[in-house]
Amino acid sequence: MATQDRPVGDLDPDEFRAAGYRTVDLIADYYERIDDRPVYVQDDPEDVVAAFDEPLPEQGEDPERILDAVEESVIPYATHNPSPRYFGFVMGSGTPLAPLADAIAATVNMNVGGWHPAPSGTEIERRCIRWLAEAIGYTSDTGGLLTSGGTMANFTALMTALRDHTAYETTGPGLQEDRPRYTLYVADHEGHSSVVRAADMLNLGRDAVRRVPSHDDFTMDVEALERLLETDREAGAEPFCVVGQAGSINVSAIDPLGDIADICAEHELWFHVDGACGAVGAMVPELESRYDGMERADSVTLDPHKWLFVPYECGAVLVRDQDCLAKTFAMDASYLRGSVAETPQEFDFYEFGPQLSRSFRALKLWVSMKYYGLEGYRELLRTSVRCGEHLDTLVRDHEDFLAVQEPNLFIYSFRYVPDDLQMTLADPPDVPLARVDQYLDELNQAITDEVVRSGLAFLTTTTIRGRRALRMSICSHRTTEADIETVFDALAETGTRIDEAWRPKASLPV
Repeated sequence: MATQDRPVGDLDPDEFRAAGYRTVDLIADYYERIDDRPVYVQDDPEDVVAAFDEPLPEQGEDPERILDAVEESVIPYATHNPSPRYFGFVMGSGTPLAPLADAIAATVNMNVGGWHPAPSGTEIERRCIRWLAEAIGYTSDTGGLLTSGGTMANFTALMTALRDHTAYETTGPGLQEDRPRYTLYVADHEGHSSVVRAADMLNLGRDAVRRVPSHDDFTMDVEALERLLETDREAGAEPFCVVGQAGSINVSAIDPLGDIADICAEHELWFHVDGACGAVGAMVPELESRYDGMERADSVTLDPHKWLFVPYECGAVLVRDQDCLAKTFAMDASYLRGSVAETPQEFDFYEFGPQLSRSFRALKLWVSMKYYGLEGYRELLRTSVRCGEHLDTLVRDHEDFLAVQEPNLFIYSFRYVPDDLQMTLADPPDVPLARVDQYLDELNQAITDEVVRSGLAFLTTTTIRGRRALRMSICSHRTTEADIETVFDALAETGTRIDEAWRPKASLPV
């Protein structure tokens, strides 16, 4: 009930403090025990469904009971991404101050779409964009903004590229006119699916994304790119953009960015670098040369909620010429301008990206960058790289594993192939090779599934050159080489045990 001092809907201050203190204790306990938690839920999926199968509350509940439910159901039934043994997808492990920053951001509840609704929120985000650009060696006098993640960041960049480098003006007429076939280019193996999603969202069609052949190291073949550009132009297409990878999704490959920049300059194409996974590696001096040419890109995407360890959601897009963003996204409405007189400082993010309503994402990034500083982040990134290199050594030293890549940054893929089957692949007997390949694909998937179900670790499989492989994204600032060894030993033991059980039934050499 409302009182003279407390509006309807607000908690009593003491009640709120009690709930807040308990929540902070819950967070602190969670981080303190994160090493001991099963990474993946151990319960039957039906139990998870049942835990939240309840009717819409008719009457409100006490905050203590709600927090009881959080402790009893939400935390136990979570996949624990902050674990040092979480190696799935590419997900940040959560910087320690970020939950507190998110709580403060939710408290002030600014809409960082416009300057007047969010003066401090706007200026913090602008500063974070400059810091990110400076950290990776990009021009700090850049346009850009934070997004929900890599897909929206790539969409923002590619829509800007399309509007800037073609006559694709859809603001007024929409899609109601005949248009050329606009095309964009990405490496055939490691190009991220978000590029295809962006082409779809732009109504270019998924076929507009042209796959450029890759070298054996999974990097783009720039000579093949030039041939494909020529072929497409002869067929009547209008190329407008080339996407280079700076840390690809399966093997952390970095395309020859300088060579791609040269081709884009020669052909007057927009040069976009998809660095969602790995662009921040350029912060580390000894890795910097691998990114030569990224500073010449028209746009760069990177996700702080990946290798900068910030919690979801926090992607970012940097665009060299802020006017290109304005040309693409600027809009006006009287209700957006009519409440407060304009000031010289005014900067409205809704003029430079697809969202009008925008959360205060920048605060958790701002506090994290201030907490670690460049040197702190560099050491964390170095640790991830060392863990990837250590995993590569374990793979190459074990007779039943095969390396499929050189260690690059922090994502590493490899295969479990029993030693005798490696010889079979090299010198096939009467057994069809396709049967051996199918067996190995199923074996690698089964190994992954069992280790994940055990709760020891979370990892995924992927496809490398048409073959199923184990994939570990070492994207937690908590991961140590000891964690890598523990999980690798479990993969080896599981592989041996499953292979011994399956092989006699598979009609393969024993």
